[in-house]
Amino acid sequence: MIARTVLALGVALAAAAGTIPHAAAQYPDRPLTLIVPWGAGGGTDATARIIGAGLERELGQPVSVVNRTGGSGVVGHSAIAEAEPDGYTIGIATVEIGMMHWQGLTELTYANYTPLALMNEDAAGVQVLADSEYDTLESLLEAIAGSPAGTFRASGTGQGGIWHLAIAGLLNDRGIDPASVPWVPSDGAASGLQDLMAGGVNLVPVSLVEARGLIEAGRVKSLGLMGPERADLFPDVPTLSEAIGSDWQIGAWRGIVGPQDLPEDVATRLMDALEAVYNSEDYQNFMAAQGYGVRWARGDEFGTFMEQADASLGETMEAVGLAQ
Repeated sequence: MIARTVLALGVALAAAAGTIPHAAAQYPDRPLTLIVPWGAGGGTDATARIIGAGLERELGQPVSVVNRTGGSGVVGHSAIAEAEPDGYTIGIATVEIGMMHWQGLTELTYANYTPLALMNEDAAGVQVLADSEYDTLESLLEAIAGSPAGTFRASGTGQGGIWHLAIAGLLNDRGIDPASVPWVPSDGAASGLQDLMAGGVNLVPVSLVEARGLIEAGRVKSLGLMGPERADLFPDVPTLSEAIGSDWQIGAWRGIVGPQDLPEDVATRLMDALEAVYNSEDYQNFMAAQGYGVRWARGDEFGTFMEQADASLGETMEAVGLAQ
């Protein structure tokens, strides 16, 4: 009897001990933190919060969304990369992670993270005033090419930001000197659009989502979209391929990442949860209501996406003089 009891106890202890290296099978057993490198109230913050709410349902643990701003996105992205790789601190990475190191702002790249899921992408558009004489992108570009440098000015983000790169890349693609359209730095799309309304600039190459209010109010019109297909939000806006035969594409994307070297079982648990969130009615309906584009890529596929985006952004930034 004693021998059997000791043997049973030993088996139980061995089994328990055997579960210790696989504690992630019980992951998560405490709250998570989701870091947002941008300010509260913006599109990235809103996207992170709907994802965080979905993760709470899928993982059964609270998810605290924390905004870590500063340094043009460097502060927040650094906080994600430097977190303990245990799955309890993850973050929402944005397109800027493929731009910041080319600008000399940080040494961080996509390689400093464990890619979990690409959740969103919004292509750049080309917006002008509704009463502008230019009704097509082709006519606008012809006017830019035929006018003295500085005749046309653009805005929509800070110097060297994603929307600055969008118009610079488009001009470069069309054989037009990007410097011929000076960039007026702004705090973001809203400020750039206000400057457009006030006559300070002539075009604003931000996403259709950001220009939505003014487009629907009939005060701004979009001449083209720098994406692979038309947007559900404004199906009458042609892609660049349709409008001018250009293959140039660029957009702002958002995806969930963890620090480098997340344990495989933890990463898989997070990917499964994020896929369920992405496919949920709550997420899809929220993104549709906001006009945000949805795009899914899991794990290594997302990693490949970031790698290719990094190379493309770097090539374009060097070509238009925005790389350090």
